[in-house]
Amino acid sequence: MPSTAKESGSLIQGNTLEQDAWELHEALSELVRVYQFRDRKRICYQDVSITQCYAIDALSRLGTMSLNMLAAELFLDKSTTSRVVDSLERKGYVKRSADPKDGRALRLEVTQRGKDLHDRIEKELAGEMKKMITDFDPDIRQATIRLVARLARAASKRFSSP
Repeated sequence: MPSTAKESGSLIQGNTLEQDAWELHEALSELVRVYQFRDRKRICYQDVSITQCYAIDALSRLGTMSLNMLAAELFLDKSTTSRVVDSLERKGYVKRSADPKDGRALRLEVTQRGKDLHDRIEKELAGEMKKMITDFDPDIRQATIRLVARLARAASKRFSSP
């Protein structure tokens, strides 16, 4: 397999599915690498780690859930997720309560303080994205959004636990 998309010669018309898959893999790998590097440089947003940020986001988007559900959403094991939640609870961003249907189970939900933090982080990230796409044609922006959303759904289905 060629080491780069340019070497593969697939930038001409008539791309095969295999060539397109290779180029998409390379493009997404680079995008993910850049995003991960950005997150490592930042280490945290406000006073939460990147993982804690993802947990607050999941609880904000999806609402109250169990620890197991949050662990699955974050692709983490239960013990790691529990430590993340412990820290968020100490900071006042998440609260635990008894599950009304099962007294042994706990439900997690984001507090108002957590929602406010989530909103600040989302606003900051959307501002960064706005700067990145400002020169894109509106039709290209919309097509890209649809494509990335579709890829995210496909990846979630592909990589989620059965």
